Amino acid sequence: MKKLEHIPLNGELPSPKGVALAILELCRREDSTIAEVAHIAQTDPALASRLIRQANAAAQGAGRPVAAVTDAILRLGMGTVRNLAMGFSLVDQYQNGPCEGFDYQAFWSHSLLMALAVQQFCTMAHAGSSEELFACGLLAQVGRLSLATVYPAAYSTLLRNTDPARSLTELEQEHLQTDHNELTAALLTEWGIPGALVEPIYHHEHPEASGFSEGSRPHQLVHLFYLARRVADLGLAPEGEHNGRTAELLFLGGKIGLNADELGATIDELVRRWREWGELLRVPASALPSFAQMSTPHAMRQEEQRGAGALRVLLVDDDPTSRTIMETVLRDALGHSVVCARTGSEALAVAVEAQPQIVITDWLMPGLSGLELTRALRATEWGQTIYLIMLTSLDTEEEVSEAFEAGVDDFLTKPVNVRTLRARLRAAWHYVQLLEAWERDRAQLKQFAAELAISNRRLEHAAMTDLLTGLPNRRAGMAALAKAWAAADRFQQPLSVLVLDIDHFKRINDTHGHAVGDKALSEVAQQLQRAARKDDSVCRMGGEEFLMICQNADLKAALLAADRLRRTIEALQIQAGDSTIRTTVSIGVASRLPRMADTDALVNAADRALYRAKEGGRNRSCVIVQGQARCLP
Repeated sequence: MKKLEHIPLNGELPSPKGVALAILELCRREDSTIAEVAHIAQTDPALASRLIRQANAAAQGAGRPVAAVTDAILRLGMGTVRNLAMGFSLVDQYQNGPCEGFDYQAFWSHSLLMALAVQQFCTMAHAGSSEELFACGLLAQVGRLSLATVYPAAYSTLLRNTDPARSLTELEQEHLQTDHNELTAALLTEWGIPGALVEPIYHHEHPEASGFSEGSRPHQLVHLFYLARRVADLGLAPEGEHNGRTAELLFLGGKIGLNADELGATIDELVRRWREWGELLRVPASALPSFAQMSTPHAMRQEEQRGAGALRVLLVDDDPTSRTIMETVLRDALGHSVVCARTGSEALAVAVEAQPQIVITDWLMPGLSGLELTRALRATEWGQTIYLIMLTSLDTEEEVSEAFEAGVDDFLTKPVNVRTLRARLRAAWHYVQLLEAWERDRAQLKQFAAELAISNRRLEHAAMTDLLTGLPNRRAGMAALAKAWAAADRFQQPLSVLVLDIDHFKRINDTHGHAVGDKALSEVAQQLQRAARKDDSVCRMGGEEFLMICQNADLKAALLAADRLRRTIEALQIQAGDSTIRTTVSIGVASRLPRMADTDALVNAADRALYRAKEGGRNRSCVIVQGQARCLP
């Protein structure tokens, strides 16, 4: 990722102003206090109310609600307040702007729903501070706003002429020599957002290409940001796309252990909060149907609203007499639901709203002809499922062939005979029934796929988890180490491992029994997990031995981390009935060297250092440098 000064820009970037800028500057001082930040925040009533609301939302019912700005800042933390003030300031400033092709209102609407979704999913997954992640979700696409601000004319042209075969980031790089993800990451870094959050945001549009080790916090965060992005996409999607987007969300929800009901309830609550926050920030937020309704195919939702055999028909004819006669026959004689249009252009607009199952259109009309209307409908995803009947007095072989190639399903020759019309519509009804049965089957398959994803996720978790301690097992640990090795190669970063062994563990088993030994293993494992850095991975290798993978840590840093862990375990007290057990660990440390061929060589080096630690008296951390053991203490 580039730094902001390395990105070519020709204009002024979006930046917080007024009270938000004052808070940002104050938070950069090491001696700033909560009282000082609260004093500035109180000068902006809108900001103060938003901070209080966010503090109470973050608490989620834990503890009494706060009513004072000082209490809200105390609960949120100064860093989070800084980020929230910055985000809210940008929302207020950029409700519109000079870039005609950029929809500012839709941008903030999408960003707000993404912020709420990131906050909710990360809270459910215990992935970090929910308040901080709300701010990150709100600013996760700020690079797009920045490009619209710095290059209003060029970016407007680019957005209007997007190439379906190429991604937006590719087009941005080609025309502007930077892209919105790169600019977002640079701005967030400039504004003081931690790098541990900036990296997942940078990669969240394509999480599988991030290179993060599976099971690591960045890997978890990048997928949660991606899930939140998809929820925001659903919030702004047209009705015809709801069913397809909910299918993807069911699959993604299954990957984090949410079944269809749990995911639906979560998204419905997010939409409710989205509308509340939208009123507070003056950002549009749609009133969406429930998730259950959106995930049900449209034809199935209409099943109960019509009688057996009744169809939704769009009749298009520029001749008022012919149109009235046909409408009367279709509605009164045949019992169908009918909407009418006089021209092809009007029919397109009506079709989007009415979502007809059958379109009966005249061929020759002023403006958009029946054939052109057919092609326009077939160019849309929902229009491909419509049963289309053409009315014509022309029946030459060339014209019939042209019409079928355009997408017509059937013909009726004018003047229309009622018995012939009834027969044609019966064929159309059978087609609709088959289509609805297919949609029901597809909906069931989506549900099965989501449930299967949940089952597979749970089975995968069980296969990669040590049942006693809850840590990843040896298989998962070695897989994580292989990914960390590859990432260290790619980014040219140091990589270290710690092999830890509980001292005199057999003595605990022999003296207190295996149940107490199991408890000691579990408590040591939990302590290691709590004491590890956010990006470290801990696993149980077997018996009383554990492995810790330290990404981006050189030998010195790893040795200091090992000694900190050793002292933490030394202070641990394990209750066994009336007795208190104290235990220690010996730790071998090794860092990846150019001569090491693979991960086994790295682990073997740590094993040799562990042997030296035990040989030297245990309860120590050792590393071997040029054949000599160096230990702490």
